[in-house]
Amino acid sequence: MTQYISPEPIEPQTFTDPAAAVARLEQLYTEAIRFLSEQFVKVMQNGPPKGHIRAYYPEIRVTTHSFAHVDTRLSFGHVALPGTYATTVTRPDLFRSYLTQQIALLIRNHGQPVTIGVSQTPMPVHFAMTGNPDITVPQEGATDFILRDVFDVPDLSTTNDDIVNGTYTSEDNTGALALFTAQRIDYSLARLSHYTATDPGHFQNHVLFTNYQFYVSEFEAYARSQLADPNSGYNSFVSTGNVEITDPETPIETPLKLPQMPTYHLKRADGSGITLVNIGVGPSNAKTATDHIAVLRPHAWLMVGHCAGLRNTQALGDFVLAHAYLREDHVLDDDLPVWTPIPALAEIQIALEHAVAEVTRLEGFDLKRIMRTGTVATIDNRNWELRDQSGPVQRLSQSRAIALDMESATIAANGYRFRVPYGTLLCVSDKPLHGELKLPGMASDFYTTQVSRHLNIGIRAMEMLRGMPLERLHSRKLRSFDETAFL
Repeated sequence: MTQYISPEPIEPQTFTDPAAAVARLEQLYTEAIRFLSEQFVKVMQNGPPKGHIRAYYPEIRVTTHSFAHVDTRLSFGHVALPGTYATTVTRPDLFRSYLTQQIALLIRNHGQPVTIGVSQTPMPVHFAMTGNPDITVPQEGATDFILRDVFDVPDLSTTNDDIVNGTYTSEDNTGALALFTAQRIDYSLARLSHYTATDPGHFQNHVLFTNYQFYVSEFEAYARSQLADPNSGYNSFVSTGNVEITDPETPIETPLKLPQMPTYHLKRADGSGITLVNIGVGPSNAKTATDHIAVLRPHAWLMVGHCAGLRNTQALGDFVLAHAYLREDHVLDDDLPVWTPIPALAEIQIALEHAVAEVTRLEGFDLKRIMRTGTVATIDNRNWELRDQSGPVQRLSQSRAIALDMESATIAANGYRFRVPYGTLLCVSDKPLHGELKLPGMASDFYTTQVSRHLNIGIRAMEMLRGMPLERLHSRKLRSFDETAFL
């Protein structure tokens, strides 16, 4: 029988004060981290002990016995049925505002306290050491003992997405309180640092995705203009490599090697700023980025990239506001069946349309000169136009698609899957079915004139959404029958 070396048992406590509950979560998490850190140093100096060293994530637990209905306008903040619900928690320092808000809604809507205690989910040593720059967990084989014989390591069976995919079943009839487990969050936080070369703590609540590096220089220019304005509300700009500036005149050196998904953050003190992620080309990158950013529970994400216009009446530089998606990206087929509708969200659509009107100074019927609303197709074959016309082109026509790219439907579908409000505003950069290919000479004028305007529209839409109460922004369209209480 395995002998476990663990911290002294701690009795659970109940709370009706959400701030006190979160403070207790932070205390329990810090104690677990400290214990594992101290034990790890001892093992590396003195060798492994006779036993397995283990600490556990903290958890939130709540029980309600009533079928009473809460405010039906709310899409989150309550459980669907009486019962006991729980979730493990990691990095409560990073999620302090989010946890405080969600716990407050739960207590208010059900009139029951929450219980804060130690869960039965082991904390992997790799994740426990992430925030300590003085400690590096060696790779398997780099020590004279087997690491997993002494410490817990990441367990993919507890980092899956069965909750968000609607396939979760509990062994003890305890319902899921949140969409993501602590291990799933820790895994994604580590992946974000790797793919974006910025710390997850820099991410803001409003995320713009683009598929071209051209947008980055425009975003930096906009950020510097905002830092120069003392009334803008923005207080810093973070570039790839965690380079943070507060003075708009401070130069930023571009690293010799960019990460896979260069990411930049225009920050506000309350986290309501804007993050720009250059996901590059392809649905795989789009899924990877959104899989991991979703654990940060952003308030909204938008795709502002380039696309192929499919109608002869479109011109280079025209905008496309997606109100439906034709999914031929295939990367989410195992998680979200293709028969699942991905609805347009009114709050997002209105903000995008108003932003286009504001920036272009066109409105009403005149706005149709430069913007079309319709179906956007997302495909995983970059050279789709070389295929037999009876294949993808026929399906594009039958679907009434007006534009095609390789990322938008993936981002929207994962937004739907992860309950993150989503939207798409694309800019036509070529018309391959009509002889206007994306060639250097044809594209140069487009890139110099349209990128800035397109990015400004995306930023303006986010600023409009920032002024909207979270309860209104998070549509009930994103929630299922038996939904988690936490957003």
